[in-house]
Amino acid sequence: MELNEIIAQRRAKLEALRAAGFGYGDAMPSQHSDIGKALADFQENTKHTFAGRIMAKRLHGKAGFFDLRDSTGKIQLYLKSDIVGEQAFALAQELDVADIVAVEGELFKTHTQEPTLKVDKLFVLVKALRPLPEKWHGLKDIETRYRQRYLDLLANEEAKKVFLTRSRIIRSIRNLLDNKEYQEVETPMMHPIAGGAAGRPFKTHHNEYNMDLFLRIAPELYLKRLLVGGIEKVYEINRSFRNEGVSTKHNPEFTMLEVYAAYADYESMMQLCQELFITLAKELFAEACFTYQGKRIDLSLPWQRVSFATLLKEKFNIDPEDDAGLMLKKLQQKGFAKDKQKLTRSQVTKIIEDVLEQDMSLNPTFVTDYYTALCPLAKTKKDNPLLSERFELYIAGMEVANAYSELNDPQEQRRRFQEEISDGDADMRTVDEDYVIALEHGMPPAGGLGVGIDRLVMLFTDQPSIRDAILFPLLRPSE
Repeated sequence: MELNEIIAQRRAKLEALRAAGFGYGDAMPSQHSDIGKALADFQENTKHTFAGRIMAKRLHGKAGFFDLRDSTGKIQLYLKSDIVGEQAFALAQELDVADIVAVEGELFKTHTQEPTLKVDKLFVLVKALRPLPEKWHGLKDIETRYRQRYLDLLANEEAKKVFLTRSRIIRSIRNLLDNKEYQEVETPMMHPIAGGAAGRPFKTHHNEYNMDLFLRIAPELYLKRLLVGGIEKVYEINRSFRNEGVSTKHNPEFTMLEVYAAYADYESMMQLCQELFITLAKELFAEACFTYQGKRIDLSLPWQRVSFATLLKEKFNIDPEDDAGLMLKKLQQKGFAKDKQKLTRSQVTKIIEDVLEQDMSLNPTFVTDYYTALCPLAKTKKDNPLLSERFELYIAGMEVANAYSELNDPQEQRRRFQEEISDGDADMRTVDEDYVIALEHGMPPAGGLGVGIDRLVMLFTDQPSIRDAILFPLLRPSE
């Protein structure tokens, strides 16, 4: 039967229901049980009320079996006309898969030992006008899965499990940081200056103040203002936005964890990062190992460290004092970026990092010794001012975390901002004078850590694309 015919049939059934007094959700009982809990604590002959979606329907004369699912589980329903009543049974016969109902009755087990609810009352709550996907085990069309995620969740238990695990991961992160007495805060998502990280911002406009604003690239500068204000351990699980490319590892809207601690440094953040990842792995897998895309990842300590400066010298003959033009020339001599004429330092570095990712170990690797010129918010190393106290964490060849010893010298910070602008890396930006003034009031030495939540979920749920770890990823308009 064609979809339009199915919809027309269901609309006709809806009109019949409305003529009989049906209203969406009007008949909802005041209380109901979770199916999963009732099954876990199964006791025959106990009374229950369940509410959920019909997932299957099998009629046999004056009796019928239905499968009912809620968010906690699925149970078989048994309806018999002389128990539920002729009128209710006639109504049940007209029900379709995907309709939402509530039922009351007693639990029992069939001769095949199937837990079942013998229904004595039936309430139609929602009439579904469209059918569910034909294959209950999951949608095959990737675009449909992303565009109509609600169907993916209904049809694919594995997809739902990914997002329930995502929620569990975020709860665990909060628990760990709360137990360490970090304070969770909220900072603005609209910024007058696009700052806190490299990236092209989304621009918007506030009518009342007649001012241009930017969706935040990162919350970093606001969180460090709180360190100045005496809140010495803070974190935010934040939504950030970058008006850039889309790939299996990038979505324009993404979720980050950012953590800052006064009287700490990037070594302290390494320890926190290790503890965070290992704790999550043990909670999810009962060990510090897991499988990602068929390959075993081992989080056991110690984690490997490699030097960014050393890698660039060995692979491209690039030195930290090289300007962007010389860096690009050396890359091109090695066969990379041959079609490029002029790039900023950060654009050259993006090309380099994409190349280096291919050679990264599967197991956790801290990449240290980033060039100071590429880290405008990080402290320099005491023994080499050309390098910064920064690391990026790679797992399975993917960057999942970034950390600094935070620069807290206001004069040096102003100079770095101005240098960044003159180099062309600060498109549409200016010096954040308010942040510099905050530093002039004195920010304690601090360490900061950023973790990409979406990529973290990708790793721990074994998903190949960031779109599989985000409920509603941004997609091109459908034709």
